[in-house]
Amino acid sequence: MGLSLRADPIDALVPMWRAELDRRTFLTSSAYSVAAAALPLDYVQEVADRSAAARTGHIVGMAEVRAVRDMVRMFSEMDERHGGQHGRSALVQYLRDDVAPLCRARFHNEEMRRHMLSAASRGVHLLGWKSYDAGQQGLAQRYYLQSYALAVESGVTGQDGFIMRTMAMQGLKLHRPEHCQGLAETGLNRAKGKVDNATMALFRVVHAHTLAKSGQRRAAVAEADRARELLAADKGDETPFWALAWGPPAASVYSRTAKVHETLGDFSAAAGQYARAATARPATTYARIVSLDLVAGAEMQLKRGRIEEACETWNRAIDHMDGVQSTRTRKAVRNMRKDLARFRARGVRCAAELDERALDFLGR
Repeated sequence: MGLSLRADPIDALVPMWRAELDRRTFLTSSAYSVAAAALPLDYVQEVADRSAAARTGHIVGMAEVRAVRDMVRMFSEMDERHGGQHGRSALVQYLRDDVAPLCRARFHNEEMRRHMLSAASRGVHLLGWKSYDAGQQGLAQRYYLQSYALAVESGVTGQDGFIMRTMAMQGLKLHRPEHCQGLAETGLNRAKGKVDNATMALFRVVHAHTLAKSGQRRAAVAEADRARELLAADKGDETPFWALAWGPPAASVYSRTAKVHETLGDFSAAAGQYARAATARPATTYARIVSLDLVAGAEMQLKRGRIEEACETWNRAIDHMDGVQSTRTRKAVRNMRKDLARFRARGVRCAAELDERALDFLGR
């Protein structure tokens, strides 16, 4: 379910949403599929010629499109502030009960239909991200695939490539890099010369990470440098709403650049970029991702032998985790305790105090 790309992605999504709301576990426990990660590269379908005969009801215009964008933006902000497990069922119900019928409605013109499908794609992409944050990687992959299908059908320039970028990021995180470089390169090529500089920087920095993972050190560093240069260049067109999935593009570029340096073993540069990323987002709005950038920065500091500095950064990370319902933040704290174990055994005071705080956070 959800691992194939159908003529109508809504047909694939409706049973997935039903399974989620019925709390059926076969989806939430599904494994990540390496084969499915290659699907977008081979997905060739003449979506522009799809029949609109099934689309009935009232005529939909830009007001409805704006309403969906606003709701998805609200759910996205809630997700960043409170974690992926907060509001997830409400998002599923909204997409199923409100957005899916709108995608099949009659439109004032083809442009309105394209914008609605694009907004729906962004909502499904967010649901994939929520699944990812809950550690449900197979389900996240399914949602990303269907978000991709909606983006392809919308024909909105660059959005399908952006979801390829997301799928490449997921594969890198899961240490399954088989298709990551192909996904990142294809997404980049689809957007090249067609999106604003900030969005282009997002594509380039993920491509840089895939190059680093494949051992192409010089090319990876050069690509990461190009991404940062794009941030400093004239912005050009407005950044599209679907490219703001993780907040300010600059923060995402800094965080991903840190991962490039981390992959290449330059922990000093990585720590600096993680710190820069943490300060580039409003902490009250992006509590989870700021805390995770700080955690990653602390890990780089520890690898450089700076335990006191790392403990200080970890403490700042936990400050931002209060009220965040996220499997990733809890996993980060558990991993931190493992890293601190040898320092606690040596009687390092900051490590012992931080471990006590971590126990309180985890509920002992």
